[in-house]
Amino acid sequence: MIGRIISALVGREMGRRDGSGGASGAVKGVVAMSVLRRMGPLGMVLGGGYAAKKAYDRNKARKAGY
Repeated sequence: MIGRIISALVGREMGRRDGSGGASGAVKGVVAMSVLRRMGPLGMVLGGGYAAKKAYDRNKARKAGY
């Protein structure tokens, strides 16, 4: 279950990065998470870290006024 949540977060961040969003981001998230899941626990940590870093950067930019 946690893997699915991380998959959704990674997909959303990838969709925001290229501006497509929506279904494209969801598909990218599923593909990326299937690759990360095969890497074992390290892959889950990397995927969660990617989503957390993007969320942190977005929050920091919002506070800075960009």
